[in-house]
Amino acid sequence: MKFNYFLFAALTFAACESKKETDLLISNISIIDVRNGETIPNQFVAIHGDSILEVGGIELSQKYESETQVDGAGNYLMPGLWDNHVHFGGAEYMDENEQLLPLYLTFGVTTVRDAAGDISLEVLKWRDEINNGQRIGPKILTSGPKLEGIESIWPGDLEIGTEEELELALDSLEKLKVDFIKITDNTLKPALFLEAVKKATERGWSVSGHIPTALTIDQVSKAGQKTVEHLGYLMRMTTPFEEEISKARGNGSMSAIDAAKLQAESRDDSITLEKFKQLAQQGTGVVPTLLISSNIAYLDENNFAEDTILQYLGPKLKESYQWRIDRMANDTPEDKQNRKDNFEATANLIPLVKESGMKIYAGTDAGYLNTYDFPGLAIHLELQQLVKYGLSPREALEASIINGPEYFGLEEEFGSVEVGKKANLILLNENPLEDISATLSIQDVVKDGKLLDRNRLDQMLKEIKSWVAEKEK
Repeated sequence: MKFNYFLFAALTFAACESKKETDLLISNISIIDVRNGETIPNQFVAIHGDSILEVGGIELSQKYESETQVDGAGNYLMPGLWDNHVHFGGAEYMDENEQLLPLYLTFGVTTVRDAAGDISLEVLKWRDEINNGQRIGPKILTSGPKLEGIESIWPGDLEIGTEEELELALDSLEKLKVDFIKITDNTLKPALFLEAVKKATERGWSVSGHIPTALTIDQVSKAGQKTVEHLGYLMRMTTPFEEEISKARGNGSMSAIDAAKLQAESRDDSITLEKFKQLAQQGTGVVPTLLISSNIAYLDENNFAEDTILQYLGPKLKESYQWRIDRMANDTPEDKQNRKDNFEATANLIPLVKESGMKIYAGTDAGYLNTYDFPGLAIHLELQQLVKYGLSPREALEASIINGPEYFGLEEEFGSVEVGKKANLILLNENPLEDISATLSIQDVVKDGKLLDRNRLDQMLKEIKSWVAEKEK
């Protein structure tokens, strides 16, 4: 059959004419399906506004065109990382906290769960400005000020001593439109702690927190607490004497050292597993924060002072790391070894947590005060810790980008590269399903549908570095 050049040209022109304009088109990309642990090659992703418009094969190249296009050949696309436990704080260096917002994005962290500090009103303002497109930064989901007892040691807390004050505090948090509730155990009475968990849960919030020594983990779980912040609290469940220890700690007849000793001597993993399964059935998960615990345990072995990310952190924030260093300066070799042993015993709960079905939420405790727990970089290192102690790379990613949205009931908007999901994405040069450290091979970041390519990310880092250098003069 004779080739009709004019017909071919007309058809090609018509096809081009019918293409739909979209804001961003990513082509030839391998999509990482974290839930199923699969990599889907040769995909095209069309993004319009802040959401994913369509995902498919090469046919999308004939359907869409865009002024902003990314050739993803050789790259991997997945949802942006969620750090599910960070802290903005230090009222005297608010500006240094503000600089963390672009820093998080340069490390592919597109959402953070802020677990309270002393600058809550400013964080709430940043959250709304980011949501409205007035400021660049990760999506912030914040507890606002956390609930505590009277004369709490932590500045910025909402202090309560009665049920009436609890109700007033929750009313104020509703007015602030906080995203979840954080409760800690410094001076809050155990009975009021339980009541706070119940009342906040009844109002529809997910509740996170520490655990008072006078309460068992099961008690706070039954009250509705959705996450235990820090894996160390679950060590209480490793002994058949948990209730006896809680009572003794509550009435002051047992010291923390004696309690830890009894827990270690009577550890029974079969009992622990059954207790963890009960928590899973009741809907309680854990945010392990392994990285900060590892940093503290191995402070004498790691030369954190040479980490290059320090050049992107403000001077006052870095100074806030010093208190732990000073406190541990005179530790004996026995003290140092005990810290390491305790950390390893705690971290090795991860396989039991996994087997029990409890949800693990990847979070870092990054921010002020927490020594060498670097904002942005920390979640990558936390994922590596989770893999080191028992999760697969897929499970570690799930703990960040799938379980994070689940905590807030946001599964329909986040957690995968699918039509209708928010376009908060990262393009990687390597596959993290094969090696979890590949999360650091960031080529581009997409935040709310807007492309931050490698050149832009590098420019952002340069600007942050210059700002810090000026601040340190």
